[in-house]
Amino acid sequence: QVQLVESGGGLVQAGGSLRLSCTASGRVRDIDVMGWFRQAPGKQRELVATITRAGIVGVMNSVQGRFTISRDNAKNTVYLQMNSLKPEDAAVYYCAADPSLIARTALYWGQGTQVTVSS
Repeated sequence: QVQLVESGGGLVQAGGSLRLSCTASGRVRDIDVMGWFRQAPGKQRELVATITRAGIVGVMNSVQGRFTISRDNAKNTVYLQMNSLKPEDAAVYYCAADPSLIARTALYWGQGTQVTVSS
């Protein structure tokens, strides 16, 4: 089993920045892909970004250039640096991890952290 603990959410003004972190514990050797989903009220859950253990990155087009995903394998931690935040970025952000891939779902999930962007 793998447990994911997130932190870093909060309230920020439009144009500001937040850095989310997610640390995995348990059977971390089973994890290859880590990433971030988000879900806003009235919208479907969407995959924001992923990163493999080898450092291969995928980022959703609407946040590319503003969000950066990174990973510290030694700390079993994945980060999401969010810059130039927009009101449409407001959502609950969920850390996720999977042995193979992340698409519409993942095997392991964090509890979620709220990101609120004020205008």
